[in-house]
Amino acid sequence: MKRIATLLLLAGLAAPAGAQQNPALATYSVGTTTLTLSALSTGLDTPWEILWGPDGFLWMTERGGRISRVNATTGQVLPLLTVADVTETGESGLLGMALHPDFSANPYVYVVYNYTEGGALKEKLVRFTYSATAGTLASPLTLLGNLPATTTHSGSRLLILPDQTLLMTTGDAQLQPEAQNIGSLNGKILRLNLDGTIPANNPTPGSAVYTLGHRNPQGLVRALSGRLYSSEHGPNNDDEVNLIEPGRNYGWPNVEGFCNLPAEQTFCSANNVREPLVAYTPTLAVAGIAAYQNPAIPQWSNSLLMVSLKAGALTHLQLNTAGDQVTSQSNIWAGTYGRLRAICVSPQGRIYIGTSNRDGRTTPGPTDDRILVLENRAYTPNSVRNGRANALVVWPNPASGSFSIKLPEPATSPLEVRDALGRTVQTVALTGRREGNVDIRQLQAGLYTVHTQLSGTRFTQRLLVQ
Repeated sequence: MKRIATLLLLAGLAAPAGAQQNPALATYSVGTTTLTLSALSTGLDTPWEILWGPDGFLWMTERGGRISRVNATTGQVLPLLTVADVTETGESGLLGMALHPDFSANPYVYVVYNYTEGGALKEKLVRFTYSATAGTLASPLTLLGNLPATTTHSGSRLLILPDQTLLMTTGDAQLQPEAQNIGSLNGKILRLNLDGTIPANNPTPGSAVYTLGHRNPQGLVRALSGRLYSSEHGPNNDDEVNLIEPGRNYGWPNVEGFCNLPAEQTFCSANNVREPLVAYTPTLAVAGIAAYQNPAIPQWSNSLLMVSLKAGALTHLQLNTAGDQVTSQSNIWAGTYGRLRAICVSPQGRIYIGTSNRDGRTTPGPTDDRILVLENRAYTPNSVRNGRANALVVWPNPASGSFSIKLPEPATSPLEVRDALGRTVQTVALTGRREGNVDIRQLQAGLYTVHTQLSGTRFTQRLLVQ
């Protein structure tokens, strides 16, 4: 029974997210949708990364070295580990994080951080193993290390792709020419296998370099379309939002922003340079970036949301259908809550934002740093909105080997079982039927969701496979 209770807590089944609403700090209008901003967690110290975990918790890094899980309902911070060899100096410290896509079977947490070796500041990628029972991270394994670093331009985000390769951004560490040196790992986006080896199909055989010519990328995201986007700090001009394409050159230090000067045009033509989607002068100090595609805020379908440090702005960037142009953009706010660094979106369409007011660049407020939540409180999924939350019955739950389903009326679509990343792993012919039994012996243990439709309304239930 203790194991089942632990699994239920891990799966987020014991306390549904959104059951508690914190006092509103402000409201914002997006078309006819009213968004409410509130504070989830306070008293933090420079959150660098916030991720939505497969357990229904937020996962967070703080620059000083602490890795935590954050209850998305209560805001309670549950520390997992303070990494002992993190060096926090200037802009350096504990940075980006990613979770293994098959977390139940491979509970690996990937982090990148700065450390000191031989008196020199460096950067490395390390994999830890999570224990849900103990609530700890242990067994560090360095996958990539000894990267030159400095107190600035060493920022790094991590992103795991559907093919289970990992992207890692690196700054130029103030070694500007190295951004154009294919033999250097600085000023790049790197692509590695999850064991740290180099994928055979990288743009340059034998090299971890996926793209080059970057100054200091601070955001990295993959949209549902499959396109990749990054936000990047410019010097005193030309912060960028880039569409990331394998093998492309992004120009730095020879090109700042667009290829609009004669020397830049020559370089761009000769070096396969991909111009940014957007450039900002004066700079905003662009940071985290997230993709938005959720019915909770329909006006933001097919969009990017970006936060910035100097401007303290939450910026909405509308994409075209192809995802290769920004058609419009606007700030939801700017400067109101200080410096903003991290952003993520939950499956329920809530937006979580981490402030960065204790990073030495401003005077922190009495409750800084904070995780803020921006949400449409009037939105609930169709099943709840129609008063039929229990229309799809799944039992037993947790299940092992098989489970049964029951509906009040015949289904109008097949039944789908999806994994924690939303990928369909099993489809069952259920159309026209009210009951059925589903064989799940081929599924690994973990958290899944079961989906079907009744008269055009989609219904979802969580399923824990043991």
